[in-house]
This record gives sequence, C-alpha cells and structure tokens, in this order.
Amino acid sequence: MRAEAVTITVKEDTVDLVVPPSVRRRAGIKAGDQLEFQVSRRRITILARPAVRDDEYTPGERRAIEREMATGLEDIRKGRTCGPFNTVEEMAASIEGYIKKSRQAAKKSKPAR
Repeated sequence: MRAEAVTITVKEDTVDLVVPPSVRRRAGIKAGDQLEFQVSRRRITILARPAVRDDEYTPGERRAIEREMATGLEDIRKGRTCGPFNTVEEMAASIEGYIKKSRQAAKKSKPAR
C-alpha cells in the first residue's frame, strides 16, 4: 500500500480536502459519495460511503408505476372510490350494494327476448 499526499485548504469555517484521482479510482469514490472519517490516536481512517440512489426502480418500472398512479388519481377525481370504512360490516355492505347495482345495470342493458 502506497501513501499519497492529500491537500487540505481552509476557507473561513470550511475545509476542502483534495483526494488524488488515483486514490479515488482505487477506492471507488465517485462524485456524490460521502466520506466517513474515524479518528483514533492521531490516525484518521476514511471510509467511502456510496451515495444513496433516490430511485430503486428502472426507468420502465418507474413509467409503469407513474401510469398506474395516474389511473388511480383519475378514479379519485371522478369519484370512483369506496370507504373509508369503520368496520368490516360497513365494507361488506358497500361491496354488496355495488354488486346489486352492477346486476341491475346488467339486466337493463340486456335486450328483451
């Protein structure tokens, strides 16, 4: 392991630490990563912490999620919602009412024989 020099610049209350590109490459440090400093008896250990990625989904997954969310929001805007329910019984009564209404609508749309 070869030691490399690091430049420290102090400006007012901030300190800039310049890490040589060769060290960054070997440590896998990239822009946006955070560095954790641990100090013990005048020895400083620097640990690279990869930046937290905001999006855990691929672009295709993100588009599918956005599309489904848009559909759900449209349902809410048009009043196609149920609940909230305080009890299971209230929810069951709502479902039974929906089924009854759907059956009545289906009977009306059937042609007479």
